[in-house]
Amino acid sequence: MICSNNAMRIIALEEHITTPELLNARAQAWQAAPSMQALGGKLLDLGDGRIADMDAAGIDVQVLSPAANDLDKLQPTTANALARDTNDVLAAAVRAHPKRFAAFATLALQDPENAAAELQRCIGQLGFKGVMVSGTIGGRFLDDARFTPLFETAQALDVPIYLHPAPPPQAVLDAYFSGLPGDLGFLLSTAGWGWHVETGMHSLRLIISGVFDRFPRLKIIIGHMGENLPFSIARADAVFARGPKQLQRRVAEYFYEHFYITTSGYFTAPPFLCALQVIGADRILFSVDYPFSSNNVGRNFLDNLSVSSGDMEKISHRNAERLLEL
Repeated sequence: MICSNNAMRIIALEEHITTPELLNARAQAWQAAPSMQALGGKLLDLGDGRIADMDAAGIDVQVLSPAANDLDKLQPTTANALARDTNDVLAAAVRAHPKRFAAFATLALQDPENAAAELQRCIGQLGFKGVMVSGTIGGRFLDDARFTPLFETAQALDVPIYLHPAPPPQAVLDAYFSGLPGDLGFLLSTAGWGWHVETGMHSLRLIISGVFDRFPRLKIIIGHMGENLPFSIARADAVFARGPKQLQRRVAEYFYEHFYITTSGYFTAPPFLCALQVIGADRILFSVDYPFSSNNVGRNFLDNLSVSSGDMEKISHRNAERLLEL
């Protein structure tokens, strides 16, 4: 049945911002994408315009995070200072609108020890709800042992890590996405395909490398209706079950028990129905991916889901309230 309730609380988890300093740092690291240039005003708006857009779609709370975080491309000292300043900007926005905004921390993970200390500050002092990490760090996946401080701190603080895509390393860009006209290679490498399969692979690396055996209370959020994993997890589970037995559980069990997924930018029924069947309503959370996706389009998708009223409440707000303590 279709369940719609205009009075229901709506929390959106993957909603992006930027700052002038981040835009400047990003421009120095690599050429800004056209979408970033076109949406710069909305990304910079942490006040009335953003809230008016939320109100028009009936969205009560946005959990804010920086878009296209390229801090790993900067020198550690510069990146640490920029991460701290960005988190202070986010904290100011939340203080100004505490009923409308929450925040995920941003970190300079090329310096894992200082990043862990900044995460402690963001959660303990600023009241943030978790941390968002964008893609690989200096070409390294998070299963690399040097990122242990991130997992230790997130587990100790009982906050989730939101694993967000980022543009691929240059060698991958050249090998897989070159030779296409115009910006087609860039689009294919990011939101058109590459982002999602790489983040799905990143998630599988965390599983098969034993991260969740070492950190059994760790919680990971991935966006875009699960980054293709709901469709493919049964296949991966069967393949890895025939491999070395270094894991304590099957691959699919780790996915079901440690991962949460959001709807960000995926607003058609088939991928949602796949995710619902595979991971269940208790681990699906509404997100828009604002401003790269429209609040109104996201809300229309949510209102027209064929789910029970109980599952609608879980997806729209209850899961977020429980996971993020909102």
